[in-house]
Amino acid sequence: MPELKDNAAARRFEWTENGATAFASYRRDGARLAIPHVEAPPSLRGTGAAGRLMEAVVAEARKNGIKLVPICSYAQAWFRRHPEASDVLG
Repeated sequence: MPELKDNAAARRFEWTENGATAFASYRRDGARLAIPHVEAPPSLRGTGAAGRLMEAVVAEARKNGIKLVPICSYAQAWFRRHPEASDVLG
């Protein structure tokens, strides 16, 4: 089962499914994380993997009391479609 990995050296969260990795890059500013880029490799596009990545990132933010600032258009659109996740926006 896939699980979220915080690759701190690369400053990104990673989500691997079927041997391919989707990621959300971040910039940390205290207790806030700006999300400037979310990307899924071609083999995962259209499968919902990026959405599952975002769900896991939101869960991680809740667990650690971190606020997210979606900068990339995908992350912004994901939050518009998931108003239940607005508690982590900062």
